[in-house]
Amino acid sequence: MTQHGGTREHLPEALLQGVDLIIPAYNEETRLPETLERVVAYLRRQPYPWNVIVVDDGSDDRTLAIARGWQEQEARVQVIASDHRGKAYAVRTGILAAQAPYVVFSDADLSVPIEELERILPLLSGGADVVIGSRESAGAHRYNEPAYRHVMGRVYNLLYRSVLLPGVRDSQCGFKGFRTAVAHQLFQRMLLYGADAEPVRGGMVTGFDIELLFLARRWKLNVVEVGVQWYYGRASKVRPVRDTVRMVGDVLRILLYARLGRYNQQRSEHAS
Repeated sequence: MTQHGGTREHLPEALLQGVDLIIPAYNEETRLPETLERVVAYLRRQPYPWNVIVVDDGSDDRTLAIARGWQEQEARVQVIASDHRGKAYAVRTGILAAQAPYVVFSDADLSVPIEELERILPLLSGGADVVIGSRESAGAHRYNEPAYRHVMGRVYNLLYRSVLLPGVRDSQCGFKGFRTAVAHQLFQRMLLYGADAEPVRGGMVTGFDIELLFLARRWKLNVVEVGVQWYYGRASKVRPVRDTVRMVGDVLRILLYARLGRYNQQRSEHAS
């Protein structure tokens, strides 16, 4: 895929109908202006149709006002105001609003640069159902990450690979793409942070990505992991101890639900 000078004649048929980019945002008044500037400038140079869907996760700063300001400037920027129920619920809200053939979600800090779409979209248009941006696969690079964060990630990685997702190098990178029809089915069948997610306080990091990938494997979807460039954000909302405990709990809940057969029922509904 070319960043400059591409033509519609060389695009796969589905990509001619476009891609939706989901950006969940909670109290991002500092970072969101630069993020949307970079994202919109990049997408305006692309030959395919696109929309950006910003989902405000009940922010109590100027995040929603900033997003709506962009919506007034650029018709392809859409804004959804949500209650504060956490990133998983915000991503789910944006995904279910997507209408283009492909949908990608990205963290609001652009820890993975928007240009990495050029690694995601060719794989989706080539037949992948789900594409995971990975900080551990070939071609990936981490920048400025504190040692303790890397160790935490590796320990958590060992846990989920051992009990749920053997072979998946990086489930938690906030840059993932889907065929939209597949994404709708996956997010509609989440058990951990789905339609009945409770309101929360403050930022909340969860294992919702693991549940999605677990479902995708049970449904035998074509999941591809691709290395991306990733930059550690100094204003990260991750709270190491509390978030790690929650994410470990999420892994255990997924394992319990699987043993109770709750995902078997979900799969039969999908198959029908």
